[in-house]
Amino acid sequence: MTRLAVVDHGAGNIVSIVQGLRRAGADVVVAEHPGEIGDAAGLVLPGVGRTGAAMERLEHAGFVGVLRAWERPLLGICVGMQLLFDASDEDGTPCLGIAPGEVVRLYDAPLLPHIGWNDVALSGDRLFTGLGETEPFYFVHSYAPVPTTAGMVIGTAEYGARFAAAIRHENVAGVQFHPERSGRAGLLVLRNFVTAAEEAAARAA
Repeated sequence: MTRLAVVDHGAGNIVSIVQGLRRAGADVVVAEHPGEIGDAAGLVLPGVGRTGAAMERLEHAGFVGVLRAWERPLLGICVGMQLLFDASDEDGTPCLGIAPGEVVRLYDAPLLPHIGWNDVALSGDRLFTGLGETEPFYFVHSYAPVPTTAGMVIGTAEYGARFAAAIRHENVAGVQFHPERSGRAGLLVLRNFVTAAEEAAARAA
Protein backbone atom coordinates (compact mmCIF):
# COMPACT_ATOMS: atom_id res chain seq x y z
CA MET A 1 0.00 0.00 0.00
CA THR A 2 1.33 3.42 -0.97
CA ARG A 3 2.46 5.47 2.02
CA LEU A 4 1.66 9.19 1.93
CA ALA A 5 2.36 11.91 4.48
CA VAL A 6 -0.10 14.72 5.19
CA VAL A 7 1.64 17.85 6.47
CA ASP A 8 -0.06 18.97 9.68
CA HIS A 9 0.84 22.64 10.01
CA GLY A 10 -2.16 23.49 12.15
CA ALA A 11 -4.29 24.97 9.36
CA GLY A 12 -5.51 21.96 7.45
CA ASN A 13 -8.68 19.93 7.32
CA ILE A 14 -6.63 16.95 8.49
CA VAL A 15 -9.33 14.45 9.47
CA SER A 16 -11.24 14.78 6.20
CA ILE A 17 -8.19 14.60 3.94
CA VAL A 18 -6.77 11.60 5.80
CA GLN A 19 -10.08 9.78 5.48
CA GLY A 20 -10.27 10.66 1.78
CA LEU A 21 -6.74 9.40 1.07
CA ARG A 22 -7.40 6.17 2.93
CA ARG A 23 -10.56 5.62 0.89
CA ALA A 24 -8.37 6.22 -2.18
CA GLY A 25 -6.12 3.33 -1.12
CA ALA A 26 -3.23 5.04 0.67
CA ASP A 27 -1.50 4.28 3.93
CA VAL A 28 -1.46 7.73 5.55
CA VAL A 29 0.76 9.24 8.23
CA VAL A 30 0.09 12.70 9.64
CA ALA A 31 3.39 14.55 9.98
CA GLU A 32 3.57 17.31 12.61
CA HIS A 33 7.30 17.74 11.96
CA PRO A 34 9.57 16.71 9.05
CA GLY A 35 11.02 13.72 10.89
CA GLU A 36 7.65 11.98 10.68
CA ILE A 37 7.56 12.00 6.86
CA GLY A 38 9.91 9.03 6.69
CA ASP A 39 9.84 7.12 3.40
CA ALA A 40 6.53 8.54 2.19
CA ALA A 41 6.03 8.20 -1.55
CA GLY A 42 4.19 11.53 -1.71
CA LEU A 43 3.24 14.57 0.33
CA VAL A 44 -0.11 16.29 0.71
CA LEU A 45 -0.18 19.92 1.84
CA PRO A 46 -3.73 20.83 2.89
CA GLY A 47 -4.87 24.15 4.26
CA VAL A 48 -7.72 26.35 5.39
CA GLY A 49 -7.67 29.91 6.68
CA ARG A 50 -5.04 32.53 5.90
CA THR A 51 -1.78 32.04 4.01
CA GLY A 52 0.21 34.20 6.43
CA ALA A 53 -0.69 32.08 9.44
CA ALA A 54 -0.10 28.87 7.48
CA MET A 55 3.39 29.99 6.38
CA GLU A 56 4.28 30.90 9.96
CA ARG A 57 3.30 27.43 11.13
CA LEU A 58 5.26 25.75 8.32
CA GLU A 59 8.35 27.76 9.20
CA HIS A 60 7.97 27.11 12.94
CA ALA A 61 7.62 23.35 12.36
CA GLY A 62 10.60 23.21 10.00
CA PHE A 63 8.69 22.19 6.86
CA VAL A 64 9.70 25.02 4.51
CA GLY A 65 13.07 23.64 3.44
CA VAL A 66 11.70 20.11 3.18
CA LEU A 67 8.84 21.18 0.92
CA ARG A 68 11.10 23.24 -1.33
CA ALA A 69 13.52 20.33 -1.75
CA TRP A 70 10.84 17.61 -2.18
CA GLU A 71 11.23 15.71 -5.48
CA ARG A 72 8.44 13.12 -5.15
CA PRO A 73 4.78 13.84 -5.94
CA LEU A 74 3.31 16.71 -3.91
CA LEU A 75 -0.35 17.75 -3.83
CA GLY A 76 -1.47 21.12 -2.47
CA ILE A 77 -5.14 21.53 -1.55
CA CYS A 78 -6.92 24.91 -1.24
CA VAL A 79 -4.64 27.16 0.85
CA GLY A 80 -2.09 24.36 0.53
CA MET A 81 -2.02 25.02 -3.22
CA GLN A 82 -1.76 28.78 -2.69
CA LEU A 83 1.27 28.24 -0.45
CA LEU A 84 3.11 26.62 -3.37
CA PHE A 85 3.40 29.97 -5.19
CA ASP A 86 5.82 32.87 -4.78
CA ALA A 87 3.54 35.15 -2.79
CA SER A 88 -0.06 35.91 -1.89
CA ASP A 89 -2.00 39.18 -1.83
CA GLU A 90 -3.54 37.92 1.39
CA ASP A 91 -1.47 39.42 4.21
CA GLY A 92 1.21 40.29 1.63
CA THR A 93 2.69 36.88 2.39
CA PRO A 94 5.84 35.46 0.76
CA CYS A 95 5.11 31.77 0.18
CA LEU A 96 7.13 28.67 -0.70
CA GLY A 97 8.15 29.71 -4.21
CA ILE A 98 7.86 26.17 -5.58
CA ALA A 99 5.52 27.20 -8.42
CA PRO A 100 6.01 30.51 -10.27
CA GLY A 101 3.20 33.03 -9.85
CA GLU A 102 1.18 34.91 -7.27
CA VAL A 103 -2.12 34.39 -5.48
CA VAL A 104 -4.70 37.15 -5.89
CA ARG A 105 -8.14 37.98 -4.52
CA LEU A 106 -11.17 37.06 -6.62
CA TYR A 107 -12.01 40.71 -7.29
CA ASP A 108 -14.76 39.96 -9.81
CA ALA A 109 -16.58 37.53 -7.52
CA PRO A 110 -20.22 38.40 -6.73
CA LEU A 111 -19.73 37.38 -3.09
CA LEU A 112 -16.76 36.26 -0.99
CA PRO A 113 -15.84 33.79 0.18
CA HIS A 114 -16.78 31.57 -2.73
CA ILE A 115 -18.45 28.60 -1.02
CA GLY A 116 -20.12 25.65 -2.69
CA TRP A 117 -20.11 23.48 -5.76
CA ASN A 118 -18.71 24.75 -9.04
CA ASP A 119 -18.04 23.07 -12.37
CA VAL A 120 -14.35 22.75 -13.24
CA ALA A 121 -13.15 22.45 -16.84
CA LEU A 122 -10.43 19.81 -16.76
CA SER A 123 -7.42 19.16 -18.98
CA GLY A 124 -6.14 15.71 -19.83
CA ASP A 125 -3.71 15.75 -16.90
CA ARG A 126 -3.26 12.38 -15.19
CA LEU A 127 -4.68 13.86 -11.99
CA PHE A 128 -8.07 13.72 -13.75
CA THR A 129 -7.90 10.23 -15.26
CA GLY A 130 -11.38 8.72 -15.35
CA LEU A 131 -13.15 12.09 -15.17
CA GLY A 132 -15.05 13.99 -17.84
CA GLU A 133 -14.12 17.27 -19.47
CA THR A 134 -16.16 19.11 -16.81
CA GLU A 135 -16.82 17.94 -13.25
CA PRO A 136 -18.31 19.58 -10.13
CA PHE A 137 -16.07 20.17 -7.10
CA TYR A 138 -16.56 21.85 -3.73
CA PHE A 139 -14.84 25.21 -3.07
CA VAL A 140 -14.26 27.43 -0.02
CA HIS A 141 -11.94 30.34 -0.88
CA SER A 142 -11.50 34.04 -1.63
CA TYR A 143 -8.15 33.85 -3.47
CA ALA A 144 -6.75 31.91 -6.41
CA PRO A 145 -3.31 31.60 -8.05
CA VAL A 146 -2.20 33.32 -11.24
CA PRO A 147 0.68 31.19 -12.60
CA THR A 148 3.34 32.92 -14.67
CA THR A 149 4.54 29.84 -16.56
CA ALA A 150 2.58 28.79 -19.64
CA GLY A 151 0.81 25.47 -19.45
CA MET A 152 0.63 25.21 -15.66
CA VAL A 153 -3.15 25.53 -15.44
CA ILE A 154 -4.84 22.12 -15.77
CA GLY A 155 -8.30 23.10 -14.55
CA THR A 156 -10.39 26.28 -14.53
CA ALA A 157 -13.64 27.39 -12.95
CA GLU A 158 -15.75 30.52 -13.23
CA TYR A 159 -17.01 32.66 -10.37
CA GLY A 160 -17.45 36.21 -11.57
CA ALA A 161 -14.41 35.59 -13.78
CA ARG A 162 -12.52 32.47 -14.78
CA PHE A 163 -9.74 31.42 -12.39
CA ALA A 164 -7.16 28.65 -12.05
CA ALA A 165 -8.75 25.78 -10.14
CA ALA A 166 -5.91 23.27 -10.63
CA ILE A 167 -2.24 23.49 -11.60
CA ARG A 168 0.68 21.25 -12.45
CA HIS A 169 4.37 22.19 -12.16
CA GLU A 170 6.93 19.41 -12.47
CA ASN A 171 6.33 16.99 -9.56
CA VAL A 172 3.80 19.32 -7.94
CA ALA A 173 0.03 19.46 -8.45
CA GLY A 174 -2.44 21.77 -6.76
CA VAL A 175 -6.21 22.07 -6.57
CA GLN A 176 -8.15 25.06 -5.27
CA PHE A 177 -11.17 22.90 -4.52
CA HIS A 178 -11.50 20.30 -1.75
CA PRO A 179 -11.36 16.80 -3.29
CA GLU A 180 -12.01 15.24 0.12
CA ARG A 181 -15.43 16.96 0.11
CA SER A 182 -16.24 16.49 -3.58
CA GLY A 183 -17.80 13.04 -3.75
CA ARG A 184 -16.92 10.62 -6.55
CA ALA A 185 -14.94 13.12 -8.62
CA GLY A 186 -12.86 14.18 -5.64
CA LEU A 187 -12.14 10.58 -4.66
CA LEU A 188 -10.89 9.90 -8.20
CA VAL A 189 -8.53 12.87 -7.97
CA LEU A 190 -7.10 11.53 -4.72
CA ARG A 191 -6.87 8.00 -6.15
CA ASN A 192 -4.98 9.32 -9.18
CA PHE A 193 -2.52 11.10 -6.90
CA VAL A 194 -2.01 7.92 -4.89
CA THR A 195 -1.31 6.01 -8.12
CA ALA A 196 1.16 8.67 -9.30
CA ALA A 197 3.03 8.46 -5.99
CA GLU A 198 3.12 4.65 -6.17
CA GLU A 199 4.50 4.70 -9.72
CA ALA A 200 7.11 7.33 -8.86
CA ALA A 201 8.27 5.25 -5.89
CA ALA A 202 8.54 2.15 -8.11
CA ARG A 203 10.67 4.03 -10.64
CA ALA A 204 12.99 5.28 -7.90
CA ALA A 205 13.44 1.82 -6.35
